[in-house]
Amino acid sequence: MKHSTRTIRDFWLLFTGPAIWWSLVLLVPYVIMLMISFYTRKFPFHVPDFQFGNYLKLIEDPQYYLVIFRSLKIAFLVGVTAFVISYPLAYCLARKIKSSRFRLLLYVATIIPLWVSYLLRAYTWKTILGSEGILNSFLMWTGIIQEPSTFFLYNQFAMVITMAYIFTPFMVMPVYASLEKIPPSLIEASKDLGAGRIKTFLKVTLPLSMPGVLAGFTFTFCLSAGDFISPALVGGPYSNMVANVVATQFGIAMNWPLGSALGMVLLFIVLAVITLSDRLERAGRINLA
Repeated sequence: MKHSTRTIRDFWLLFTGPAIWWSLVLLVPYVIMLMISFYTRKFPFHVPDFQFGNYLKLIEDPQYYLVIFRSLKIAFLVGVTAFVISYPLAYCLARKIKSSRFRLLLYVATIIPLWVSYLLRAYTWKTILGSEGILNSFLMWTGIIQEPSTFFLYNQFAMVITMAYIFTPFMVMPVYASLEKIPPSLIEASKDLGAGRIKTFLKVTLPLSMPGVLAGFTFTFCLSAGDFISPALVGGPYSNMVANVVATQFGIAMNWPLGSALGMVLLFIVLAVITLSDRLERAGRINLA
């Protein structure tokens, strides 16, 4: 009897406990935000209601659907930029560096920025790209420009560069893990069959590392789409993203229903990207098998 009671208790702790924790910490806040997104705003109150006016406003008002498209575009560019930066680094770590100690040292150096404050990393690029920053000073010293340029800061270019730098570790880690799992025998077999380095990379290494690329792109895309600090610091007044508008609706505008609707749209987009990435990864595994 005691053994049966202990088994039931262990089962409850193993399954029911995490389910309750997940519901309270993750599910309940999203459900509340979904409910508020159907409310009606009657300043200064938010009246419980069930209407789609807030969602219709996101479609009808250009300032809202344009900011959604801008957020998706910037998030996509950040993902591509992070991939271009991260893949060669991850490839060198996994395939070219033979010393395990040196490889570990470089890998740790790559992820160390994650331990540094997000604001500090964003301000670093604001200092680099500013009119009196390192980049402008170098270009003036070399004679390429005669006076400080404002092209590098307070635009979408600065946002992409800043967020790509901040989120690069999230691309390096899964790509490195995928490359490390590729058996060296496959590379050697490809070379024995007469394939050169480029063909071996395109036909063997790159396809086998695509699960890591998809995971890294999903990380960087989702994190960038929901970012609001970098746009505020280096984006300028015409580079707001969804998260900035949501913060404004919950803060200055006091329009919680509209802010909740915009937040739910962003959540659905992120879930769609994650689902698509998961299906592409499964399809890739089946094709490779």
